[in-house]
Amino acid sequence: MTETHAGEATETGVDLAFDEQGLLPAVAQDAESGEVLMLAYVNREALARTRETGEAHYYSRSREELWHKGASSGHTQAVEEVRVDCDGDTLLYLVEQDGGACHTGYRSCFYRTVDGETVGEKVFDPDDVYE
Repeated sequence: MTETHAGEATETGVDLAFDEQGLLPAVAQDAESGEVLMLAYVNREALARTRETGEAHYYSRSREELWHKGASSGHTQAVEEVRVDCDGDTLLYLVEQDGGACHTGYRSCFYRTVDGETVGEKVFDPDDVYE
């Protein structure tokens, strides 16, 4: 994949509007069920690696490094398609999720309501995975 900058077209011809830090938000959605699994950020390298490997890669803002989803947990995301929104400033990864998407053990990071009610399914124990 060729290096792109805000306002420049990618090799597919779609303009991507990376922010001042060189990032775009990326929503991971289960390709089959439509369930929203998580929100993360990608830089140019993460997007390129995702497209090259077919597995989700993100940029960890807290660790300031490329992040292959599932490298530690084994809960990878096979990316079936990458879509871009109308403004070119958000990506949608349509994925096949292996295990939980959330580091807390839930299938989705959106496992609770704003009132604190747990509505999601816990699929693994993080203490067993991240020892």
